[in-house]
Amino acid sequence: MPSLFDPIDLGAIHAPNRILMAPLTRGRATKDAVPTDIMVDYYRQRSGAGLIITEATGISREGLGWPFAPGLWTDEQAAQWQPVTDAVHAAGGRIVAQLWHMGRQVHSSVIGGQPVSSSATRTEGQAHTFEGKKDFEVARPLTLEEMPRLLDDYERATKNAKAAGFDGVQIHAANGYLIDQFLRDGANHRDDNYGGSPENRIRLLREVTERVAAVFGADRTAVRLSPNGDSQGVNDSHPLDVFLPAAKALSDIGIAFLELREPGPGGTFGRTDVPRLSPAIRQVFTGPLVVNSDYRKKDAQIVIDSGIADAIAFGRPFISNPDLVERLRQDAPLAEDDMKTWYSQGPEGYIDYPALETADA
Repeated sequence: MPSLFDPIDLGAIHAPNRILMAPLTRGRATKDAVPTDIMVDYYRQRSGAGLIITEATGISREGLGWPFAPGLWTDEQAAQWQPVTDAVHAAGGRIVAQLWHMGRQVHSSVIGGQPVSSSATRTEGQAHTFEGKKDFEVARPLTLEEMPRLLDDYERATKNAKAAGFDGVQIHAANGYLIDQFLRDGANHRDDNYGGSPENRIRLLREVTERVAAVFGADRTAVRLSPNGDSQGVNDSHPLDVFLPAAKALSDIGIAFLELREPGPGGTFGRTDVPRLSPAIRQVFTGPLVVNSDYRKKDAQIVIDSGIADAIAFGRPFISNPDLVERLRQDAPLAEDDMKTWYSQGPEGYIDYPALETADA
């Protein structure tokens, strides 16, 4: 069986190892969602990953409610991503942009209008805003007439990602965000072609994936799903019934890889007793399957040896260990990250974690 350090082809993207950098929101862009100079250093430092999946990146102002997260809906945003991709490529790395529409998980003070979703629902708790946390609001259902515009938003962001020099894109269809709000019956109460049956609830995911793949190629288009358990108040009564046909549909499109975020009962950032669906999804998805959530080196190799997964996406360890691949290769100790600096905008806790050789000097 292959090891974590063996190469793998993720569609058209050749990765020199199977240790992917998972998407990590860090909040270092401008208020207008334009990437900044320190983001160049941040991603370049982590270019040893088999593949970098960027932090979630908004496809539109409507879809991006996280303060200081980046976007890809304007020419300026795309132009400022170019130095990031150039730096990663110059360092020998590969990078794809994760395309994000947050749906109801936003606040009107950030996006400038009422949040949208599959149905008129509201997330419990509070949203991040530029003025601090505020109570979530009731979303309005997207109308059938708005669906073409939504698909156009994904297409525009994909074209901008291609122009910015990315090696591909990943569609964020997980974690309780817009596409997930259509997939799962806990949030989707529609009675039209986008609601009700699993086939209908999968429709938006399939349409977005086909539109994105038409721009960048299916072999440079990936998808992220979170099939087991509650994600920000979004859940499903029978997850196998919707996620197995969803995975089969993505397999039929021929996407580059499918990533599954599957927390367990002891998860450090989200937890659930709902069993992981990756073993069942492996039976219907024929492309490279990537799993994520709280994996350590030993556990990661075990799941690859089992044949369930082909690669592992590591998240938080990459925050404080920019050279994570080399640290894992050497069984070197991992530095701890500081949660206070996850979204703090400045260089502290962002580009100042030393690489192994620097830390030992």
